[in-house]
Amino acid sequence: MQSPKSVEVGQRILSKNDKVAMELRAIYKKDSVFVVNLMSSPGSGKTTLLEHIAKEKLLDFSVIEGDLQTNRDAERLARFGVNAYQISTGEACHLEASMVKDALEKLHNQGDLKGFMFIENVGNLVCPASYDLGANMNIVLLSTPEGDDKVLKYPTMFLCADVVVVSKADLMEVFDFKIERVREDLAKLKKEIPLFLLSSKNMESLEQFCAFLQQRKEQNYVSSHTF
Repeated sequence: MQSPKSVEVGQRILSKNDKVAMELRAIYKKDSVFVVNLMSSPGSGKTTLLEHIAKEKLLDFSVIEGDLQTNRDAERLARFGVNAYQISTGEACHLEASMVKDALEKLHNQGDLKGFMFIENVGNLVCPASYDLGANMNIVLLSTPEGDDKVLKYPTMFLCADVVVVSKADLMEVFDFKIERVREDLAKLKKEIPLFLLSSKNMESLEQFCAFLQQRKEQNYVSSHTF
C-alpha cells in the first residue's frame, strides 16, 4: 500500500504535466497542426511507417522523435526531407509534455511546421500511457511479431488509444497472429476504435491509413481520453 506522501508526490508530477499539455494544445491550434502521439514497443515499426509516408508523399508532416539515446531515427527521416527533431531522454522511458514543448520550439527554428506533426514516443508499452502530450490523437502500434495477446496484458496503453495499428501485417500467418483476438480484447476494454492492418509491402493499406488521418484533421478531431 502506498503511503500518503508517495501519492501526493505523484499527483504533483502529473498535474504539472497536464498543465503543460494544455499549453501545447493551444500552441498546436495556433499553428494549425494536427498532432499524433505514436506509442508502441521498441521495434514495432513507428519510424519505418513514417519513412514510407514521407517517401510516398502521403502526408506533409514534421516529427519529434523520442529515444533514450542517439539521433538515428531523426536522421533517418531527415533523409526524406522531413523536419525532424530528436529528444534523447537519457534514462526516462517516456516523453513528457515539457520535453515536447522545448522540442517544438527547436523544431520551429529548424523550419516550418507542416499540416501534421508526429510525436514518436519512446518504445515502451507502459510509461507513455500515463503522460498527456496534448496530441489530437493517440495511436498505438502493435507489431505482428509481438503476438496477439498484448491488449489485455497492457490495458492502460490500449485504453488511451484512439486508433490501433497492427504493423507488419504481412507476417500474420507466419506468426499465427489472430486479428480476431485483438478485436475481442479491445471490445473487453470497451474500446470501439478504428483498427488498421498496415504493411510496408501493401501501399493501399498505407494510403487508407493516411486518408483516415487527413479526414480526422479536417474534422478537427480531439482525443477524449484523460491521462
